[in-house]
Amino acid sequence: MQQTPFDYSTVKSIIDSFNLPNFSKATIREIVSIALQIEKQTGKRFARMEMGIPGIPAPEIGVEAEIEALKRGVASKYPLLSGIPELKNEASRFIKAFIDVDINPECCVPAVGSMNGAYASFLMAGQCDEKKDTILFIDPGFPVQKMQIQVLGYKIASFDVYDYRGDKMKDKIESYLSCGNIAAIVYSNPNNPSWVCLTNNELKVIGELSEKYDTIVIEDLAYFAMDFRKSIGTPFKAPFQASVAKYTKNYILLISGSKAFSYAGQRIGIIAMSDYLYTKKYIALKKRYGVDEFGNVLISRVLYSLSAGVTHSTQYAMAAMMKAANDGKFNFISQIKIYGKRAQVLKKLFLENGFHIVYDKDLEEEIADGFYFTVGYPNLKGSELMYELLFYGISAISLNTTGSNQEGLRICTSFVDESQYNDIEERLKAFHLNHK
Repeated sequence: MQQTPFDYSTVKSIIDSFNLPNFSKATIREIVSIALQIEKQTGKRFARMEMGIPGIPAPEIGVEAEIEALKRGVASKYPLLSGIPELKNEASRFIKAFIDVDINPECCVPAVGSMNGAYASFLMAGQCDEKKDTILFIDPGFPVQKMQIQVLGYKIASFDVYDYRGDKMKDKIESYLSCGNIAAIVYSNPNNPSWVCLTNNELKVIGELSEKYDTIVIEDLAYFAMDFRKSIGTPFKAPFQASVAKYTKNYILLISGSKAFSYAGQRIGIIAMSDYLYTKKYIALKKRYGVDEFGNVLISRVLYSLSAGVTHSTQYAMAAMMKAANDGKFNFISQIKIYGKRAQVLKKLFLENGFHIVYDKDLEEEIADGFYFTVGYPNLKGSELMYELLFYGISAISLNTTGSNQEGLRICTSFVDESQYNDIEERLKAFHLNHK
């Protein structure tokens, strides 16, 4: 039995009690539960790197706006399905201010977080054309999104972006689109978990192919403007958040309140459709709903049935934060740069103890420091590494659950407290000593 920082027998007993038939497929929530149980039984704190939980307080601007809205009595009133006017207007301005793209406020619709927005967008994309029943993922990606596709009963296609950056991307994507069954292309930018940031040239390729094959692009901007190599964050001034919206009219942008605004607990995001897609008519939608306009169906049928609207007071919070950002009174980027600083420290600790960065390059550039990064260890598969590190008080998820073909782990920087750095260093040293 190995000498490990956390009692080996205790940790193994807890892991075994979950009766996971295949540990390599353990979900984020299962790893969370295992880590919590180990903490409870050992009395020792874990270094929690498995779940993307915002690690800084919610902005007072949002909290105060929500409190004021509640005091005005909005809790007793159903919210508009399409969103309150204040939020729709500020979301439209926000997209112009930080992406430099014009979207009509009507086309900006609140969702109960980006997960709800993604689910609604997937559902819609798969019903627009009866011949298109497959969602193409540019992986790696957020594991839950594939679960959503499974719940919907659609088909999944995917490829690992690791091998298809730059000029290689066009032929790879077109090989899927040319089959005629792809309803939507999905990716996150910056990418969860690799932190790869697609370039404008790559986004242009995606946009042009979506036009050629009449395919919807669903761009997940959960980590909005978090490529800290660029000075994004000054409203209406370059550089802007890179987006496929510059290169196609067939797009949906998912903007989350959880990470950029640290407002995760209140569950709010924005579904922003192009004006073209919002008003586009589909025969298949008419056949199913009696209504053929994309935006109308999304709001009055899909979102209505999923959530009946987004919490009224939370919409006022999001509107206030977006307005302050748009007016240059709230630099939301400065608050979240802490994640990049944590990544610098944590990467150094892993690298000094025999680990390597898996997705280490963004084309010719070093990968940015941000909310996530990826690590591997010689001669260990990702699932083995995930398992082994639990005995050292470190929890993370295997890359294979994200659709990656690479062996390693996703490391999240958000929930690691700076006071834990010394403990993490000692645990990684012990791991390296035991695995040399």
